[in-house]
Amino acid sequence: MDKNLRAFNAEVPMLVQWDDHEVTNNWSPSKSLLEDKRYSEKSVPLLTARAARAFHEFMPIRATPQEAARVYRKVAYGPLLDVFFLDMRTYRGPNSDNRQSESGPETVFLGRTQLDWLKRELMASRATWKVIAADMPLGIIVYDDAAAKKGSEAVAQGDGPALGRELEFAELLAFIKRAGVRNTVWLTADVHYTAAHYYDPNKAQFQDFEPFWEFVSGPAHAGTFGPGELDNTFGPQLRYVKAPAKDQPQNLPPSCDMQFFGHVAIDGASESMTVTLKDWNDQALWSTRLEPKVA
Repeated sequence: MDKNLRAFNAEVPMLVQWDDHEVTNNWSPSKSLLEDKRYSEKSVPLLTARAARAFHEFMPIRATPQEAARVYRKVAYGPLLDVFFLDMRTYRGPNSDNRQSESGPETVFLGRTQLDWLKRELMASRATWKVIAADMPLGIIVYDDAAAKKGSEAVAQGDGPALGRELEFAELLAFIKRAGVRNTVWLTADVHYTAAHYYDPNKAQFQDFEPFWEFVSGPAHAGTFGPGELDNTFGPQLRYVKAPAKDQPQNLPPSCDMQFFGHVAIDGASESMTVTLKDWNDQALWSTRLEPKVA
């Protein structure tokens, strides 16, 4: 058999999580479609149920007895890597202004059950690297209404102390530090460009955490936007970004050659992790090598 044909027919494993467009743009359980003429079905819970069924039929995920349609889970890759897939969509509260000073129903993003699960699994993990695969970035401001720059779609709510949805992540980051969980790396998406952020407590408003990296990449085949504003609550420092230039329009088509993905490689001998941000032509745009910290 021709070697190129063998490569074409090779099976590629795919591990998935979901975000908003399985249901509707910027979906949250409190979203209203009553004024949106594009939808004949106005019930977001019904659309969500249909989307969840389609998602799980086409993207099989090992069933969890406690919750049949659960998306968040851990996938282990031997002694060097555990990947924790999060669900930042199903359990969230409304996309409010996200400025609450105390936790409550409107500040929920992961939800208590998922947050406690993540803490337990991170603490129990014996893998060298703990990769947290999150639907949305931690430090990029994503507006619910981008044109009006109003409402919060992601975690960040603007410069200053932890507020709103950031309260959950302040709790999580402080736990990771106090529990001595080493070598966490965040892989995030949603914002339709690629970037590398180093979170530095010395540059942050909330400082009770250990430094960590976040690598943002996408889309695979959709319009390119960005870059977004960074929020100093957790001190993200921009190390690399590729997105539309200031003189370019937003929502650039794939023909503009700005489609991105990331590649992660862990060396078996040194246990170092190399993260490379690439474009759709497999051109390496930027790369860094991370050395594991030992207890």
